[in-house]
Amino acid sequence: MPTFGGFGSGMAPPRDVIALLVVVFVTFVCQFFDATQGLIEPLRLSAEVWQRGFLWQLVTYPVIGTGNPSFWFLIELVILFWFGRDVYYRLGRKLFWRTLFVGTLLAGGTAVLVQAVAYLFTGLAAPIVLLQGQHVLVVLLIAAFATLFADATIYLFFVLPVRARWFLWIEIALAFMGYLQSKDLAGFLGICAAVGGVWFFLHGGLRKVKRSPREAWLRLQRWWIERKLKRMRKQRGFTVIPGGGGDDDEGGGRGGGQGGGGQGPYVN
Repeated sequence: MPTFGGFGSGMAPPRDVIALLVVVFVTFVCQFFDATQGLIEPLRLSAEVWQRGFLWQLVTYPVIGTGNPSFWFLIELVILFWFGRDVYYRLGRKLFWRTLFVGTLLAGGTAVLVQAVAYLFTGLAAPIVLLQGQHVLVVLLIAAFATLFADATIYLFFVLPVRARWFLWIEIALAFMGYLQSKDLAGFLGICAAVGGVWFFLHGGLRKVKRSPREAWLRLQRWWIERKLKRMRKQRGFTVIPGGGGDDDEGGGRGGGQGGGGQGPYVN
């Protein structure tokens, strides 16, 4: 088991994570009954997103449990609980759900786009297998954990110690193995987009993207002001002395008493 964060600790399980697991379990059970199967199938990710406009599938597909009834499904729920608890306590409720939402949209959007492009060339819309249900949540939460706790140690298969950051690449490697078996290119590329998207989002990538246009505008303004000051310095009767100095500054006693600190690069 991992040796960092809430794994094996006495922290109370977050209600949000428990609610997420309950929804996945209930939808997983519903797929085996005729009365409820028809209710959950339209919520899975499929070609109907671009063929019939079922856009809600881009949001609902991770919480629709998938797979056969087996012990592995229960293991997946335990993994979701382990990683989900630490990620939730590290990010808080708002950023926790925002991370899942961003990763879900990136993964689903990438998968259906690849599927649609493949259809244009082959005329076939291969079903998306890898990118469904709790599999997506496992990918997103492990990627979030590997990003937030990069130096933590996780015991792979409860035996092999591995740095958490390496799980980003391990997830992609396992997804590639799944692609070799299923030939689900859309699902594989969707998982790659999910891992990369979560890493980028939690490293403040979105904030940098939003901030960069403003920073570029401020740099342009600074460049224009500096050019204007240089032109003014060459004009007759305009004296420019260094500002921002203290008592020992050479220009501190000139300029009509304006030589105090914090005057900027130029003082008129």
